[in-house]
Amino acid sequence: MPPVVQVVTGSNAEVYSVHVVDIRSDTVSKPTPAMRQAMAIAEVGDDVMGEDPTVRELERRAAAMLGKESAIFVPSGTMANLIAIMVHCNQRGSEFIAGHESHIFLYEQGGSASLAGAQCSLVTNNSDGTFDLDEVRKRIRVNTDFHETFTSLILVENTHNMCGGQVIPLSWLDQLHSITSLHNIPIHMDGARLMNAVMQSKVPASRIVRDMTSVSFCLSKSLGCPMGSMLCGSDKFISHARRIRKLLGGGLRQSGIVAAAGLVAFDEMIDRLQIDHDNTYKIAKGIHCLQSELIRVDLDKVQTNILMVHVADERMSADDFSKRLATVKETDTVKVIVKVSVRHAKCVRIVLHWEIDENDVEKAIEKIYMVVKEFESNYISRKMQRLCIASTK
Repeated sequence: MPPVVQVVTGSNAEVYSVHVVDIRSDTVSKPTPAMRQAMAIAEVGDDVMGEDPTVRELERRAAAMLGKESAIFVPSGTMANLIAIMVHCNQRGSEFIAGHESHIFLYEQGGSASLAGAQCSLVTNNSDGTFDLDEVRKRIRVNTDFHETFTSLILVENTHNMCGGQVIPLSWLDQLHSITSLHNIPIHMDGARLMNAVMQSKVPASRIVRDMTSVSFCLSKSLGCPMGSMLCGSDKFISHARRIRKLLGGGLRQSGIVAAAGLVAFDEMIDRLQIDHDNTYKIAKGIHCLQSELIRVDLDKVQTNILMVHVADERMSADDFSKRLATVKETDTVKVIVKVSVRHAKCVRIVLHWEIDENDVEKAIEKIYMVVKEFESNYISRKMQRLCIASTK
């Protein structure tokens, strides 16, 4: 049943149903009917004791898909990344290198410092999510004296969230590995939306992560599961990761109930990701065709299910834009609520997922057009008012 919005007209309150297009994140999507069915009948056991057959099968398949020896099911991507840092940076005060726009640095509450005791050395992300390899070479610290820390890990993100869901080039990953292998430094990939990279590049996941010592990827984002992430690596790495998962409170006992959704995702949700990519591009193309000075998109950077919309004019802030998209007025020609995510003062993020269909895409474009035209019209009206006032002085 659609959400209900209350509109007040004079002394009366008119109530009517309004369509909602929620494209704040792919984390807002709900489990598919097939997932709910699989969850209802899942065979379970105590996973902390290694006795949940559904979790064991999920971990086996995840490891095989990525070409790694083992995998572990954890509650979230944040926990997966934190566990990886704690395994690799196992001496407190050691250092890892990460991009300044990385999710681990921006949006994981500094867990690497507060819980892992690891120091982050930032390098500048390029617009495509990579970073300058010469800068990496300069930042690597090995064979240091007792005044300095040392580099224990390098982190990459693929696809890259804050760089608009772009896929990290395979050639760049190969070059990075050639540098780290000289110093025996491991690479961890935060692959929250790794399967989107697989779909866009048409390269198997096992090849993309071939040279990664460890990899995390989310079930609860573009794959549509209610929760959970996978962390993959060698048998030795995963054995250590299991101890740390327990330390962090991540043992879920009969977690086969939610792991069952992950098995459905592996079978049904990866190949359909192209639909999300195509729908994302349709919205981007719609904004581009608007040719407004208020907002802009870079079509060349729209590769997967994430779209960064840049607010390019002082007449409207990202917050203004977001709030108006989510508001329905009685006089609106397009009575739709569109929910987007504000990333900073000049940028909103749109993320597509399996629950967004072609009708949602069309409604979102229509509402964006209406809001932009409204801001443009209001600006002209205010400008004319100022000119009229000035002429009467």
